[in-house]
Amino acid sequence: MEAARLALLAFASAACCLGALPAVAQADGTLLTGEAAFGDWRDDAPGIRRLIRPQDLPAPGASRSAANRAGISDRPDDVMPAVPDGFEVNLFASGLSGPRTIRVAPNGDIFVAESRGGRIRVFRAQDGASEPSQSAVFADGLQRPYGIAFYPPGPDPRYVYVAETDAVFRFPYQSGDVEAGGPSETVVASLPTGGHWTRDIAFSSDGSRLFVAVGSESNVAQGMGRMSASELADLQSEFGLGVAWGSEMFRAAVLAFDPDGGNRRIFATGIRNCSGLTVQPETGDLWCATNERDGLGDNLPPDYATRVGEGRFYGWPWYYIGDNEDPRHSGARPDLAGQVTVPDVLIQAHSAPLGIVFYDEDAFPDDYRGDGFVALHGSWNRESRTGYKVVRIVMENGKPTGGYEDFMTGFVLGAETVWGRPVGVAVAKDGALLVSEDGSGTIWRVAPKS
Repeated sequence: MEAARLALLAFASAACCLGALPAVAQADGTLLTGEAAFGDWRDDAPGIRRLIRPQDLPAPGASRSAANRAGISDRPDDVMPAVPDGFEVNLFASGLSGPRTIRVAPNGDIFVAESRGGRIRVFRAQDGASEPSQSAVFADGLQRPYGIAFYPPGPDPRYVYVAETDAVFRFPYQSGDVEAGGPSETVVASLPTGGHWTRDIAFSSDGSRLFVAVGSESNVAQGMGRMSASELADLQSEFGLGVAWGSEMFRAAVLAFDPDGGNRRIFATGIRNCSGLTVQPETGDLWCATNERDGLGDNLPPDYATRVGEGRFYGWPWYYIGDNEDPRHSGARPDLAGQVTVPDVLIQAHSAPLGIVFYDEDAFPDDYRGDGFVALHGSWNRESRTGYKVVRIVMENGKPTGGYEDFMTGFVLGAETVWGRPVGVAVAKDGALLVSEDGSGTIWRVAPKS
């Protein structure tokens, strides 16, 4: 795989200096660029790589915007997810109620948010085991739990933080607990509700900041209204560049709090729906996997995974992927032109990225170390289906190259039907990759063949 990585890096470097280049075949896969990168599920297979660049984007309305919801079917007995050569995949757990975010505790226990079931479940498995030896409910009676984080970061956390759609709570915890050590304590009492409901959370490496992702209420700020130049100046001086207002206030953003929930501030703006948050172990950078807006066509705008910089503005709702103005807000915010941060990794539009994690163990081949994995939940708003897979974010020296590679596919049964929708990704203590999907309510374990 190292040869493939070097080829992708060389291509990405050259692409920065050259115009559009044709797709290039590599020894162990295909690199899709330009128009070829905007394919569908039929093009997917482990090892296929895509590099989507801002200059490759079509014009708004170049294709119609479709509604195309997938039918969910039982997984046929002879169908398994596909993974790269040298890896094996096993069904780790089944019968779950909307399994979403997965987090691995420092002692190796596996925490899963069953959002539909309103509970946090804990699995315990021996190193190398393809299924858990113990399952327990850590907390239940919750309202759409999603984000999970351990505090303080490090080997001996004292709390498990859980984000519901409207608040953040924490439960007393000691290493090895499979049930909460006491009643919950409210940390953040109120988060905006309605619209995008997922609330992921993460702590900075030093534990000084709790990050909370809050998606927009609407697709593209319909009904937010307009403000005068002086009102905008006052708002931005208090809350930051590109901040939304009205029903979108404190939304389409990553918020930051002190660990006790105090000192609320807006960390970054213009991120329509950051459904996955993580801190990159190697650098301490905060990363976000983002669902972009609808209604501009099948291939626009790309979803993305990106480093999130403090005080940065990522475009929503006025711009996308840099200074591309959304025609529905034409001329509304010329003051923001030239101030939009371009995301690091552009992902095929409407793929619906959710969970994100970085690989920091030793079980996978060396060239995987430091790379990211992102779960793509799959499109409902594209004429030909996209997503429904797990992709690998290719890194070099801790920095993204801009490319991504199919790692786990095979969840689509045909043009109309799927059996699984990936959501959460986590790295187990033994180095296996764990993947949740909420179409069939399962968790899968991917590890090198023994």
